[in-house]
Amino acid sequence: MNKKAENLKLSSTHFVTPHGLDDENHYTTAFDLAILANYALNNPTFSKIVSTKSYTITINGNIKQLDNTNELLGNFEGIYGVKTGFTNGANRCLVTACKRGELDVICVVLGCDTKKDRTQDSIKLLNYILNNFSVINVKEIVYQNFNEWARNHTNSFTINKGISQSLDLYLNESDFKFSKMAIDNANLEKISTNISFRSYFEAPVNSNETIGNIQFLVDNTEIFNINFYNRNYIERKNLYCYLTYILKNYFQFF
Repeated sequence: MNKKAENLKLSSTHFVTPHGLDDENHYTTAFDLAILANYALNNPTFSKIVSTKSYTITINGNIKQLDNTNELLGNFEGIYGVKTGFTNGANRCLVTACKRGELDVICVVLGCDTKKDRTQDSIKLLNYILNNFSVINVKEIVYQNFNEWARNHTNSFTINKGISQSLDLYLNESDFKFSKMAIDNANLEKISTNISFRSYFEAPVNSNETIGNIQFLVDNTEIFNINFYNRNYIERKNLYCYLTYILKNYFQFF
């Protein structure tokens, strides 16, 4: 379990036993629980179990109904998990997953005195997120700004001794670590990109050579940056190119 926690980069988590009862060396944080829940929900079986409100089983011929202890499940729009918890040391805890539209939220409350407290605190946090955050298409914004910039900078490059002065610029899809993200609605008008680039090259220029970099910023804070590249190979002028140029201009003169 600790090896798995290490692999998931749960830096503030340490397990002593699988049952989770109180021990001073058995600990975690709300943030680590959110990461763990997000990972676990990728397992279809786990996801199905935690989203099931009740289930009927038969034990030795006796029918028994099992009810999910997550009091938000079925009572709050979009809830699809995840897990309640209680020990004397931890008090009432609840990890909640909620999806409305494109906004997918994991909410963690720890140390609540009662079930009612953990429910109300979770609802307050979820309502705040759902009412104040929106999902933006990061990849779409970057591509749109990059393509507009590229159209306006076709003559911004000098390729010394190159047979062409035209670069075919492109972004690599695999460089995007994510395509969408949630941001505070107050920052929707504070999204920007900053493009830096090399303007001078000595031929030859190789295909897939890095030409510049794009920063994606929200409220002047960098969220990530990616490079952009040149698709076409640009050869260096040889003696034939210079002779052709001289002869062309010579006959034009006469």
